[in-house]
Amino acid sequence: MARVARIDVGNEVYHVINRSNGRVSIFNTKDEYSDFEYLLSEIKEEYQMRILAYVIMPNHWHLLLHPTEDGDIGRAMQWLGTSHVRRHHTRKGTIGHGHLYQGRYKSFLVQGNHHLLTVLKYIERNPVRAKLASPAEQWQWGSARRRIYGSKKEKSLLAESPVPLPRNYTQWINDPEPAEEAKRIRKSINAEVPYGEDEWVNAHVAARKILQHEIR
Repeated sequence: MARVARIDVGNEVYHVINRSNGRVSIFNTKDEYSDFEYLLSEIKEEYQMRILAYVIMPNHWHLLLHPTEDGDIGRAMQWLGTSHVRRHHTRKGTIGHGHLYQGRYKSFLVQGNHHLLTVLKYIERNPVRAKLASPAEQWQWGSARRRIYGSKKEKSLLAESPVPLPRNYTQWINDPEPAEEAKRIRKSINAEVPYGEDEWVNAHVAARKILQHEIR
């Protein structure tokens, strides 16, 4: 089966996700979470990747990224995945013992208006929905905690959002998102389609179909 063609255009916003193989836990210790955050700092520096939000969960992670140049998402995510797999297996002594992830990462364009804020909130509230933390900033391995409690150095991992965050951010991030919006984001993930207004989504889906045809 042909792979879905990826849109990898600079200066757009992308929701990126990957899950462990079999959805088993791959983040179990503080060191394992911290090491992944270190790798995020590396893609920020090496690929000038603007990280708008992230959360690391026991068996998956979400990123909200704002790349600078065409192709940056692909290059940065390939490096991140390869580096994480290698470091994980080295730490565990399991080199050659199978796949860490269920497959390649998934990435979805996000419309740069209020939809961007909706996805950012969805990402940062992931631990709350999973009943691992409440309030959202209680979860140590995500941008909500870093944004609220982080030192100046810790906050420097996060780029300024092209859509300003609400002034009452702490309250806003802890107000549950409408169920319909969360459902639409999950649809974006499951169907591998952009997230935004219908006309904008349809235009990008059509462009991806043309690209898919051209690379066959």
